[in-house]
Amino acid sequence: MADLLDRGTAQEYASWFRALADPTRVQIVEYLARRDRPLPVAEIVAAVGLAQSTVSQHLKVLTEARFVLVEPVGTARHYRINARCVACFPSAADVVMGRPAPNRSMGCS
Repeated sequence: MADLLDRGTAQEYASWFRALADPTRVQIVEYLARRDRPLPVAEIVAAVGLAQSTVSQHLKVLTEARFVLVEPVGTARHYRINARCVACFPSAADVVMGRPAPNRSMGCS
């Protein structure tokens, strides 16, 4: 089974795919990536058009998968895209589809 993706990498990739398995989360990732700066929840809520509690739950899933990073700003929290993790995602999809594994030195954590 030397050709099989190692279990740890498979688990990491699966968590990424789960995190992006919801259209709202895909929209949030895309919105944060295009802004390329930390954003308050209120701005993300306004862009997505859903309740703050719903957006907060989606942000929690995205931060657990490390697509999004949280920065405390006073008593608020601002969210920004984790460019390193997002850069690895296409490579993860390629690997799962049977293409050669990328160089893991990209720092995708």
